[in-house]
Amino acid sequence: MGELFPKMLEKDWEVNAHDHQRPPHGDWTTWLILGGRGAGKTRAGAEWIRALVASRANDENSKPAIALVAETYADAREVMIEGPSGIRAVATDVDRPVFEASRRRLVWPTGAVAYAFSAEDPDGIRGYQFDAAWSDELCKWRYPEETWSNLQLALRLGPRPRQIATTTPRPMALIKRLMKAKTTHVTRASTYDNRAHLSDAFFTEIAALYEGTALGRQELLGELVEDIAGALWTWNLIEVARISAAPDLDRVVVAVDPPTTSGPDADECGIIVAGVAYCGDVNTAFVLADRSGAGLTPRQWAEKAVAAFHEFSADRIVVEVNQGGDMAKSVIAQIDGAVPIRGVYATRGKRLRAEPVAALYEQGRVRHVGSFATLEDQMTSYIGGGKSPDRLDALVWALTDLLLKKPAPTPGVRRMN
Repeated sequence: MGELFPKMLEKDWEVNAHDHQRPPHGDWTTWLILGGRGAGKTRAGAEWIRALVASRANDENSKPAIALVAETYADAREVMIEGPSGIRAVATDVDRPVFEASRRRLVWPTGAVAYAFSAEDPDGIRGYQFDAAWSDELCKWRYPEETWSNLQLALRLGPRPRQIATTTPRPMALIKRLMKAKTTHVTRASTYDNRAHLSDAFFTEIAALYEGTALGRQELLGELVEDIAGALWTWNLIEVARISAAPDLDRVVVAVDPPTTSGPDADECGIIVAGVAYCGDVNTAFVLADRSGAGLTPRQWAEKAVAAFHEFSADRIVVEVNQGGDMAKSVIAQIDGAVPIRGVYATRGKRLRAEPVAALYEQGRVRHVGSFATLEDQMTSYIGGGKSPDRLDALVWALTDLLLKKPAPTPGVRRMN
């Protein structure tokens, strides 16, 4: 009877799966699922992996090696492997793989093996080879080009290596290339396609906030939203600015845009790390990290800011002091009294402050070291008014301090740790 369980599960999935969760027919190498939040992308990826392993269960000479690539190692484990729609969740007791945390791999009773990788470590894929791969939330990867390239070079086992990529879309260069490739099959899905399996509260309280907006088209409908009229940044501006590593830097700052509230429902606290390399009259800034977070107490965001200060050997923390300025400075000082702090006061509106920073991008004087998905979404969608773009505010403070606040000091090269 036990041998029937996998077949029963497979039949149940064949009956209940949405059309966008069913593997395409024909000759393809990459199955790209572009979907909104909660559209069932993860379930589709997990079921594809389960079916692949099951199809070779009786072939002693074919035990597939699989790559599982996520934004971070934690995401690979918590979402792709052990999440409610992950690989272990869709399996039965008979065919459920065992996760070996120390080796970051899944091992099936049949002998198939899947290794977890992080897009924060593109070189971690080097040296491996695979029959198949599942890439999750591709558009959130820190180093998408490098990670994807290494993965493609590793897909070299078996007569027909294939892969699935599941992501909420963003108009990044890699996604556009994949969509145009003849070997890619593109499937689209919206959040509403999977409504029966989502909470009603999500639609009444969360989704309703974004319906009818450009961000809603991207995050709910799974559309590839290009440039938004009135936004200060275009996707092309950001793609041109993207690099994989920063040079030696002369100065580094951590910029903080504190929330006006605290606790679980607090607004997001923007925390951006950026540095500058002084090169004569054409100084260039480099965005190094986005450590922003929501629902933080003052002590929690101060701890994150101070941790970033030490991690990047920064020169100071720049913090907006419009709301409780003395408190913002004092809470940072309580964490580490030796950290230099510079308070900045907003005397103009957010858009007016952002305009000269956007001009720096147009002049080619700002580079993004990797990808910062949420920050870049704010940059390309903010047209003024509406909800405060906390990460964007912190970015503006950082780049203003590095390139616009005052003349550059005498160069003295410092090295990043």
